[in-house]
Amino acid sequence: MAVNYICRHCKTAMGSIDRSSVTEQQLGFHFLTPEERSDIIAYDSNGDVTVKVVCDYCNEALTTNPDLLLVSNPLQ
Repeated sequence: MAVNYICRHCKTAMGSIDRSSVTEQQLGFHFLTPEERSDIIAYDSNGDVTVKVVCDYCNEALTTNPDLLLVSNPLQ
């Protein structure tokens, strides 16, 4: 099982954990509500997990220009 982190806005790969022994509790997923889990985490058929986060570049852009949040894909 691999856990892949990508930016939800620009789709940049931010990192990966390739360990089968890592648990969802170690990753902090148990703190998420069911709605947050379905929005942030995607499970592939091969057992890999994709976690959508926000990279520093997109975070800065959205902080500086909050009106970008009104656009469906602001930072493609």
